[in-house]
Amino acid sequence: MASRRSAPEPVANAGRPTRAPTIHDVAAACGVAASTVSRAFSRPERVNAATRARVLEIAEQMGYRPSPIARALPSGRTTTLGLLIPDVTNPFFFNLIRGAERQAAAAGYTIVLADTDESAEVEATLVDRLFRAVDGFVLASSRLSDRQLRAAHARGPLILVNRRVSPVPGVVIDSTHGLRRATEHLVSLGHRKIVYLGGPRASWSDASRWRALQSACRRLDVDLVRIGPLSPTVEAGVAAADAVLLEEATAVVTFNDLLAIGVIRRLHARGISVPGDISVLGNDDIFGADFCHPPLTTLAAPIETAGRAAVDLLLAALAGDSAESRRQVILPTRLTIRDSTGPAPASSDARRHTRTPSAERTG
Repeated sequence: MASRRSAPEPVANAGRPTRAPTIHDVAAACGVAASTVSRAFSRPERVNAATRARVLEIAEQMGYRPSPIARALPSGRTTTLGLLIPDVTNPFFFNLIRGAERQAAAAGYTIVLADTDESAEVEATLVDRLFRAVDGFVLASSRLSDRQLRAAHARGPLILVNRRVSPVPGVVIDSTHGLRRATEHLVSLGHRKIVYLGGPRASWSDASRWRALQSACRRLDVDLVRIGPLSPTVEAGVAAADAVLLEEATAVVTFNDLLAIGVIRRLHARGISVPGDISVLGNDDIFGADFCHPPLTTLAAPIETAGRAAVDLLLAALAGDSAESRRQVILPTRLTIRDSTGPAPASSDARRHTRTPSAERTG
């Protein structure tokens, strides 16, 4: 009498390979082609219902998860979004990243983050490499030219943060009103000459802030001097502080808070009082701006809101909402007064130096 052979048992968890299972492992366990496994996940209507059920059951037992990129081949979607920023170590971008990630996760998307190192060349390379791997891009403080941004937008969904390039949609943190209030604050304290420490040469935000500060100073008849361009770092602020002193101004406004913190450090090292001898005012209100000594007067920006809004615009573009995806979202800044600004000193004896020409000047 022939022995009875039992039916094959389903694949058990104990049978999982030590490495991550592949589509070919699942196909071998099911006795079907790898293409059938692929269709079971991406095109279920093209697979027999019983076969698909067995593929999904065994895939679950083996711990197999299909690659988002592989699943995107037939559908054209990866459920991932690219977020490119110029400097991952800059605290300004922390909340931007958080806002973008939270909004993307709520919609079932994953953020792919890349650091462009303040380089237009690196940024262009990353956009090109990631173009087929993500469904769309958010470019924060992009260093690409207007022409490059329009070309990238023509290839696929693209949203800008802190950059305006028609017809590319975007989110702008507008410092115009905040800088007007900041100038009025300094003038009310008796300051009649201000130095502006500019940001990177390719920064759209820097150019916008410089124009706004020029306008405010002209209206209030304040002497304004520009020093820059500068890297938006603490180290650059330390190096620029000596140049600020040569201008014999009583107040300095910086492109961002990191530059302001660097200026305060250098002035303290030289025995110059902030704000007793010179007032310092930053931009962005980054984490830690209120921890430095003295706490920094600055323009607070809704950075996390900007990240959320950028992802909303990108998702609208992916959904085909042409009206919503063409929008420009404008977010205002507000002046936050702390201890780094105070009354202008009666004299400039503490900072009397030989005057040297500056990069730009307006009055």
